[in-house]
Amino acid sequence: MLPSLNLNFGVVLSQYPYILEGVLVTLKFTLLSILCGLPFGVLLGVWKISTVKLFKMFADLYTSIFRGTPLLVQLGLIYYATPQVTGYTITAFEAGVLTFSLNSAAYMSEHIRTGIQSIDGGQWEAAHALGLSRFQTFYHIIFPLAVRNTLPSLVNEFINLLKESALIFTIGEADLFFRTKAVAAQNFLYFEPYIVAAVIYYVMVLIISFFAKRLERSLRYA
Repeated sequence: MLPSLNLNFGVVLSQYPYILEGVLVTLKFTLLSILCGLPFGVLLGVWKISTVKLFKMFADLYTSIFRGTPLLVQLGLIYYATPQVTGYTITAFEAGVLTFSLNSAAYMSEHIRTGIQSIDGGQWEAAHALGLSRFQTFYHIIFPLAVRNTLPSLVNEFINLLKESALIFTIGEADLFFRTKAVAAQNFLYFEPYIVAAVIYYVMVLIISFFAKRLERSLRYA
């Protein structure tokens, strides 16, 4: 005979305002991390193909460090070591945004670099023949094409950032996972809260994927 599941989703759903606040924290955290990390990632990506060796060396070393160390270690280092080193008491939210911005910038820089290098050299030659400077060519032609080519990879990074944001519960930030975990511990129910959290994360990912596909389609026919 199959064991009785004895599920009680009502207990979890009755605390939806508390869980919903966690969803808002997760979304705010993810959006801020992307908005802060993307410009820096673009800069690093450009530096990686720069003829200035110092810029290239810095970008390559930066990416190597952040891709070669665990994200959880980076998060703990920034949150716990910042007060010791600088004297500034950083909040859990600030530490999370800073860590995830710096980490995602390293990964996005590789996508940007690959996108730029994938552009056919004939684009540079055609722009030069039209009298455009190197900067004008890059800004108006090369970079927009690179973004279009790397859009799926950038969206994947956005989705990964959303899912990995659950790690900020380790430093006490009351995001979706933190609140779900609290509901589970309070009611001694674990299956129901975690299933609800998984569904919420999944729905957010589906929404991002939906709009990303529409954006990609519009850019393709632009």
